[in-house]
Amino acid sequence: MKKLGTTSLFIVGSGPGDPELLTLKAYKAIENAEVILYDNLINEEILQIAGKNCIKHYVGKHPYGKYVPQEEINELILHYCERYDSVVRLKGGDPYLFGRGFEEWLTVKGKNIAVNYIPGISSMQGAGINNIPLTHRGISEGVWALTGMKKDGSLATDLPLAVQSRSTVVIYMGMRKLDEIARTYVLYGKGETPAAIIQHASLPQQKQVVCKAKDLVRASKENGLGHPAIIVIGEVVDLQYSLAMANEQRHII
Repeated sequence: MKKLGTTSLFIVGSGPGDPELLTLKAYKAIENAEVILYDNLINEEILQIAGKNCIKHYVGKHPYGKYVPQEEINELILHYCERYDSVVRLKGGDPYLFGRGFEEWLTVKGKNIAVNYIPGISSMQGAGINNIPLTHRGISEGVWALTGMKKDGSLATDLPLAVQSRSTVVIYMGMRKLDEIARTYVLYGKGETPAAIIQHASLPQQKQVVCKAKDLVRASKENGLGHPAIIVIGEVVDLQYSLAMANEQRHII
């Protein structure tokens, strides 16, 4: 229980889902937590790391469904920090990459609470798990990480800029915007750009489909893909196939 002036809030990224992708620092924070406020995408195996007396409070959000408002989460963080020494705010992926983690940092700023940010492996790294490098020399000059759903419900305004670049585009929370994403690529003459949708990256139930940017909607429907998923668009998506084919041709010659 609470000791005066000793509260520590840990804003922890749990990675894409596989418990073995936790950092050691994240593991220790969860193991020693008195309270864990956790999101919808947290793997139950990760919660089992915590002690038997740890309070586990669900504050998640189902995609485009019922959710705990951010304001209420902020109040809960303060509530538990007033009563316990070690409070963990556990999030999927990385808390500071479309995870609202810094909003929660701001909530406790100036409250005599020590805040510890523990990065997590972002879900975009699920691309690499599926043999899609986010960058590759001579193929991709960088990475655009965009949200598929802004606060007002619209698609990221930077998408047209990203489409015209020589970089890989990774879109989070974009499954309801597949039609707009595809149309944007077609509009800029990039409809043939290789694309991949990866659902439940790193987990046993993972699903993936590779298609052209113009065919994102059709491919997702035909393969029954839904939330949570990332969308990866760029020449790196086809790299595993093109390099394998080139290697085979060298052996034939």
